[in-house]
Amino acid sequence: MTGEDTVRLLRARAQALAGGVREPTAEAVVRRVVAVQAQDATAADLGIRVRARADLTRRAVLAAYEDERSIVRGWFMRGTLHTVLAEDVRGLLGLLAPRILAAGGPRYRQLGLDEGLRERADRLIRRVLAAHGPLTRAELTGHLGTLGVPPEGQAPFHLIRHAALTGVLCHGPRRAGEATYVLLDDWLPAAAAPPGDQAAAAAELARRYLVAHAPATPQDFAAWSGLPAGAARTAWKDLAQSGALADHGTRTVLAGRPQEPGEPSATEDVRLLPAYDGYLVGHRTRDLSVPAPHQNRVHPGGGVIRATVVADGLAVATWSRNPLRIDPFTPLPPRLQPLLDQETAAVTRFLDPAND
Repeated sequence: MTGEDTVRLLRARAQALAGGVREPTAEAVVRRVVAVQAQDATAADLGIRVRARADLTRRAVLAAYEDERSIVRGWFMRGTLHTVLAEDVRGLLGLLAPRILAAGGPRYRQLGLDEGLRERADRLIRRVLAAHGPLTRAELTGHLGTLGVPPEGQAPFHLIRHAALTGVLCHGPRRAGEATYVLLDDWLPAAAAPPGDQAAAAAELARRYLVAHAPATPQDFAAWSGLPAGAARTAWKDLAQSGALADHGTRTVLAGRPQEPGEPSATEDVRLLPAYDGYLVGHRTRDLSVPAPHQNRVHPGGGVIRATVVADGLAVATWSRNPLRIDPFTPLPPRLQPLLDQETAAVTRFLDPAND
């Protein structure tokens, strides 16, 4: 086994994607990986499924969102939609949102959304959700029209996202498959105020990142979190000074964590990752997870990260749903076919409305 194979297997196992590692519940999956990519709600559900035990149903995932309210969708890492633990929402917003909002300044100006309008929109959204929530994006857009915000274009979306980043709202229950929004403080139980020390919060996020993504570098952490490179390096330095880090070649792991993936299994662990999966965007590059000749099959450009089949963390194909179809990079070894058939059957069951 090469050094690169070792790093890839350690990362895949950390992500509950290899070595037979699977978590029992949706909450446990999210706790393990910190955040699940959630630009697409179905892809987010599949991102939880692929790391969970075979008996986890889509209904159980929905229950974690809506009944238990243990996980929540919102704009966090890199300003994109992720599913995170409910208990982490306020702390992540405190750490990440100020930078996301500052970075959005040029887009706000381009759309004519000055600070005063953004603040009025936040107040309006708070009032209408308190009186009429949960509301869909279209319904909130209608209310924003009273402030002179045109319904067409991106202005309503950016004002809704602004309200999420300022802690006014979060995603609530789905209505006929469509996202709705609710007041954050109504939807989630009261929680202690997150730590005000930004350096300590960044170091803790870096520690949790390493639990789910090591071996890694500060550059990987910055690429995943959206924090500036300097803040990522400082978080790494703070962890190192506390004795929490250990070297793994040119990368880093948490001290006391395995530096070898253990005995290789007799058969590969085959998983169907959804589009935009965190395993493929959790590091600065995908060099270890996707063979170089096939990088453009997974990342064709325009921000697209395709649904991918991985065997022991190495991409071997892309796949699509409706209907489910596998597109191998090269002819797959016969030994993988039964494992692939088992995994595709599991995805089909998970997505079948009859099983909800």
